Formats: sequence, C-alpha cells, structure tokens
Amino acid sequence: MSRIFTILLILTMFLSPLQSMGGRIYVSPKGNDNNPGTETQPFLTVQRALREAREWRRFGGDKTEGMIEIILGEGVYPQTSPIFIRPEDSGTGDSPTVIRGKAGENAVISGGVELKGWRQEGKLWTMEAPLISNSPQMFRQLWINGRKALRANQFGKYEMQRMIDFNIKDRTVTIPFPKEITSIEEAPQLEMMVHQRWAVAILRVKDIVRQGDNAVVSFLEPESELEFSHPWPQPVINGEKGSSSYCLMNALQFVDTPGEWYQDNRTGKIYYYPRQGETMENTIATAPALSAVMEIKGTPSQKVTNVYFKDINFEYAAWNRPAGKGHVTLQGGFPITDAYKLQQPGFPWSATLENQAWIERPEAAVTMEWTADVNFENCRFSHLASTALDMVTGNSGNIIADNRFTDIGGTAILAGSFAEGGYEVHRPYRTSKGGDEYCRNLDIKDNIIIDATNEDWGCVGIGCGFVRDVNITGNEVADVNYSGICVGWGWSTDSCGMENNKIIGNYVHRFAKQLYDAGGIYTLSNQPRSVIAQNKIDSIGRAPYATNDRGFYIYLDEATDGYTIEDNWCPEAKFGDNKPGPAVVWKNNGPSVVLKNHTGK
Repeated sequence: MSRIFTILLILTMFLSPLQSMGGRIYVSPKGNDNNPGTETQPFLTVQRALREAREWRRFGGDKTEGMIEIILGEGVYPQTSPIFIRPEDSGTGDSPTVIRGKAGENAVISGGVELKGWRQEGKLWTMEAPLISNSPQMFRQLWINGRKALRANQFGKYEMQRMIDFNIKDRTVTIPFPKEITSIEEAPQLEMMVHQRWAVAILRVKDIVRQGDNAVVSFLEPESELEFSHPWPQPVINGEKGSSSYCLMNALQFVDTPGEWYQDNRTGKIYYYPRQGETMENTIATAPALSAVMEIKGTPSQKVTNVYFKDINFEYAAWNRPAGKGHVTLQGGFPITDAYKLQQPGFPWSATLENQAWIERPEAAVTMEWTADVNFENCRFSHLASTALDMVTGNSGNIIADNRFTDIGGTAILAGSFAEGGYEVHRPYRTSKGGDEYCRNLDIKDNIIIDATNEDWGCVGIGCGFVRDVNITGNEVADVNYSGICVGWGWSTDSCGMENNKIIGNYVHRFAKQLYDAGGIYTLSNQPRSVIAQNKIDSIGRAPYATNDRGFYIYLDEATDGYTIEDNWCPEAKFGDNKPGPAVVWKNNGPSVVLKNHTGK
C-alpha cells in the first residue's frame, strides 16, 4: 500500500470514529486493570491496554481486521516508570494501533507528583519531600498551579551580571562578591550558570573565596575540567559588548521573591515563596518525578511500526543531569563528556580542525528509536524540563503534525543522530552500509512551539542532526533563547549522508532572546539538494548579555552547502555565514518578498 493511501486511510479513520472496524480498548483513571477494558469497565493504565492489544494481535481475529484503538478517558495518568512501546505493539498499514484521547476529554500522561503538606514558616511555605526507597525525592523543577516556579536565583528570571575574570589556568571565575553568601558553608548546594556565546554552562560550586570586593569561585568535577578545557564555546572577557555573564543559583538565601523555591539536598525539605493570591487551599504543586514518560523503542531488525498518537497531553518530565555532574554543552543543549584544544591542528578530513569533543544526548520526555510510521497528531507537550519529543536514530516515515509545545525546558522536537557517544563530533559521520541509522522521510509540520529552551537556553525549537529527506513545513516557533529551526551537524564539507532537507513555509519569531551566534533558521555542513523557502522570520531577541551582535534571520554556519535559499521574508537582509560551500544559492530574500500560500501560523 502506498504511503499516501495509507495516510488517507488513517485520516478517514480519525474523522469517522464511530465507524465499526477493528477493536477498541478503553482506559480511565477511575478504571481497574482487572476489568475487561470496555467502555463501561475500562482499564486503569495504558500499559494494561497495550498488553491487551498485544494479545489481540498475537491471536488475530476480527479485532485486528481494522485499527485497534486504545481510548484514554478524561483525567491524569501518573506514571511511576515510562510507558514502554515495543515492536510487539506494532500495527500494520491496514491495521494500525491508535492511542488517543477520548473525543472532547482531556487525557494527560504525566511524570509528575503532587506535593502536599505545606506549612507556613515566616514568608515561606515549607514541606517535606515524598520518600522514594526511604530517601527524600529530589527535584530540580516545580510548578505551582501549572506555572513554573523559579529555582532560587541571585538576580531573578533571565537576569545576570558580567563576570570580572575567567581564569583557564586556575580554573576559577572572578565575580563581584555576593552580599547574600559569605562562604560555601552557608550555601553548600550553590550553582553558577554561565552565559557563553551560543550556550550556557551550569557548574556546581566547590568554593567561593572573598578577595576584597570580589569573589573567586571554583567548581566541582567533572564540570570544572570540561568548562576550562573545551575551547568552544567559552566565556569572553572584554568582548565587543562586554564580558560574559553569570548568575548564582540554588541557595536558600536567594528565595527572596514571590515565585522562587529551593530544596535542601541534605534533608529533602522544600521551600517556596508564594505569589500574591496563592493560598495553601487553592494551590496545586507539581514536581516531575520522571525524566521520561514514554519510550518507543524498536531494534534495527524489528522496528516499532504503525502506531499513532492523537489528542493526548504529555506533561511533567524532569531534567536532573546538572545535579550530579554539572552541565557543560557544545551546542544545541548536548552535554560534553570530553573536549580539549589540540596543540597542533589538523586531521585527514580537516586540515584546520583545532579541537575535539565528545557529547551525550539530553534527556527527553518522549523518545523514539528504530520506528517507522509512528505519528503524533494534535497532541500537547507541556511542563517538560528537557527535550519534549526526540526521534533518536533509525526513524523513518514518521509524521509529527498539528501538535502544540509550550513550557519546554530544552528542545521541543529533536531528530537524528548528533554523533553522540563514542563518535567524535567533527569526524565525518558514517553508518552501516544501508544507512538505516539515519532519520529520514520525516514530516514535521503545522506544529506550534512557544516558550521552549527555558531551562537550557542553548537548546532550540526544532533541531535535526544527521538527517535526510526531512520536511519541516508550516510550523510556528517563538520565544526561544537560541536558534529557531536548526538542521545539520558535523562542521563538515562532507555531506555525511545529509541531503534533500526542506525548511518551507515556517514562521519563526522572538528567537535569540538570550544567546547569539544564532539564526531564526540555522544550518550546518553540506546537505545537497536542500531548500529553505517561503519562511517568515522576524523579531530577533535583544540577548542583553551577548558579547557580540551575531544574531541573524538565516545563518549558514560552518561548511553549509547544497542549500537553495529563496523567497524568505524578514524585515531586513540580516544574514550570516561561516565558510559556506560553493553550491549555496541565494534568490530573492528580505523585506520585499511576497509570501505565497504561507502556512506558518
């Protein structure tokens, strides 16, 4: 069956929910997993429904002759471990598995726990954290009535101060002495966020030593080694627009403004400064207990296929990495595991390369690996502290359409390998003979992404690494702290298999709000037969702590090649590039462009 015909069939199924075909399994927060899973006697958990569908497929019969629907009723489905969807849960082109919210109802798959038992202590509310395995559960995020609270911060949300010195030899940062803290003993969990060009670092403080009006700050390992050894990006002292900036975080002394909170790692005790109008009676406090709420994982030889998600909310997932080892990134939110400057530049594939770096992948609320035709339609992703939806490797034919992403701490939609793990990031990317590891034939279309990158400012709205035949069309991306839509990886003149990627008809605005070296649309490396066209891009952010003025509507970063860039509207011709290749073609871009049939929101 052709892919187009299959898509039309599935759309017909969605538009005709009362049509009798296949079988239906019902789930409700008021159900019971000992029930038969009918509409009047639903299951309690999605996992139990998946097992039932798996059994239907194992034995065949009438219930598998059309689509199998798992229908989630109104309410919250709290997870104690991620929902795991495996190859045995696969459907077929004629009989897909459809997991959807019940029409007109709000079904929420959540990794959060509700915190209860607040009491008043002066201006603050306090409570004891819930116990997990007889130990207090630790959190890095907290939401009050669905609104994110600010983790205790020296200056306030998105506020920073210029550093005085960044000393590579001594591995210290010099800052004005903080009046709230006189020694590390007063704030043993103190962290520093560092603004460094196109990324941020989060460093756990080892010591803070007063020197007159200043303080010299040192850091714990492994982040101290990484922060001062890796050359790109590092903070700048006395740059074009001043020195790089910082803020201190995670000390009880900083909980001095309504909406701020802190948790003591020694006791688990949580402190919160209530906002005006909040009372203990009208407040719902939610903290994420899981970093992942769902994992869809096949294998190279047996993919997860033909599973569709519709009308479901995915909420409350954590980002905990900085708590144990800090967070020093290369780009796009990818943490560095090792990096250093070479004493003598040069490799066979790059005579001028002067550094090496290895990275790992950020955490994600929903992860997909080795899938085919696994689609998300009209779902909502919100209150997630790292990546929302991540198509890691071996994904093909997936459609991500008409979803809404709001309040995302990292990247909203991530796709493709970024050479994480043992593969050095600048080495030309090579896969198996068939190239099955590539994410390919993906449609990322008509999604709305608002307020992503609010924990790790260096993440992006939509980020694609080593991908091919990917269509990014009709999306709106707004309110991100770095770049909007990014495609490509590797800093390489070699195409590394990337080709035929299309970024068409999107609307990107209010980007680069905190970091620069950014683009509303941003590309890396050689991608033959690729297109950037008919996009609307405006409202570059002011990035008040940037040390240069490198924010662009379209930015072709190192070795970008193979792109035709035409008929993109932006209020001025502010474009950037970094050693682009000879096959880049620019045609008619800027304020005079008339957008035709523009589908961006």
